[in-house]
Amino acid sequence: MTWRASVLTIFPELFPGPLAASLAGKALAAGIWSCEAIDIRKFAADKHRTVDDTPAGGGPGMVLKADVLARAIDAAAPAGDPRPRILLTPRGRPLTQSRVRALAEGPGVVVVCGRFEGVDQRIVEARSLEEISIGDYVLSGGEVAAYVLLDACARLLPGVMGEDASKAEESFEAGLLEYPQYTKPQVFEGRAIPDVLLSGDHGKVAAWRRAEAERATRERRPDLARRKGPERE
Repeated sequence: MTWRASVLTIFPELFPGPLAASLAGKALAAGIWSCEAIDIRKFAADKHRTVDDTPAGGGPGMVLKADVLARAIDAAAPAGDPRPRILLTPRGRPLTQSRVRALAEGPGVVVVCGRFEGVDQRIVEARSLEEISIGDYVLSGGEVAAYVLLDACARLLPGVMGEDASKAEESFEAGLLEYPQYTKPQVFEGRAIPDVLLSGDHGKVAAWRRAEAERATRERRPDLARRKGPERE
């Protein structure tokens, strides 16, 4: 069954964009997953196709209107559609590999791309939108974040990647950053591939990779290391 992504945006021409390339693009062409871009402006009620208005209480910027978004969401995901409805926003919960994996194992996603100062909070509540953030920074809109979310999910779909082992050994899959990788030539500008990787001893290689993953996690992501700690006790 095809994994279905519906993206609600005021810039539908941006999709599939980079998602049409590489592994995700091959899977898209093969029908493993689909990406439908839905123009939010088509659901505006006035002749100017207005999708936003000034913030209640005053302040800069504009806010996406709840009534327009409601019509767009209801058209994309009618009653009974089991797909999670996601709003990409800096105020959302951080996107994690475990959440990506859960989404990839489901029927697909409905993604709302925010713009301007955000969306009317009432649509978040009325349509049970799951608010997700891809990082502690602000983008011009949710479209770039949608690329991130959809690519992360698409690569985990059955038949997209060549070997399941490659997915299991990547960063975050075991709560650790990935160990460093090397390939030929054996020596590059005076830097040699670590001897253990050329030893042929699979046990030693596995131990080295685990130790390097733990070291990188401690140094670069101490927050992950702290969360991982109790599991090793």
